[in-house]
Amino acid sequence: MEMASLSGEYTVKPITEADIPAVLRLQESNPLFFRHCPPPPTADAVREDMDALPPGKCPEDKYFVGFWQGDALVAVLDLVLGYPDSQTAFLGLLMLDAAYQGRGIGSRILEGVLQSLKPSFSFVRLGYAKGNPQSERFWHKNGFSPTGSITKAEAYDIIVMQRKL
Repeated sequence: MEMASLSGEYTVKPITEADIPAVLRLQESNPLFFRHCPPPPTADAVREDMDALPPGKCPEDKYFVGFWQGDALVAVLDLVLGYPDSQTAFLGLLMLDAAYQGRGIGSRILEGVLQSLKPSFSFVRLGYAKGNPQSERFWHKNGFSPTGSITKAEAYDIIVMQRKL
């Protein structure tokens, strides 16, 4: 998949070690997320997220990318292709800098991502921390529905949602 196809509005590129401070600033602008999905953001946690893969997946299946407007990191996306099955792409994270929220930017970024996935996948799946009203509203507004499955994390429950492409 070509990263440029993920957005016609922003420059999309892989997050590298040099980008970790920008990712950390973006994450720190979202305290509600981390209140429901601990622990608080750290540079080491960003590094772990950059490399984390679900069982059976390889680095070529993962896109941990930033959406940039000039030098400003607007959003971060963690996407795994072909998980949990060959017809599904998994959104591990879509987070906007708080300064860009509330203006439809997240929904536009998401739509660009979904359109780029549509030729190759039938579904997009994700999970959000149970009790996080901001995440729940965003995903419902963007056409995702609960699957009825709840995954247990160490400190919270994850509501699994899916959208047909």
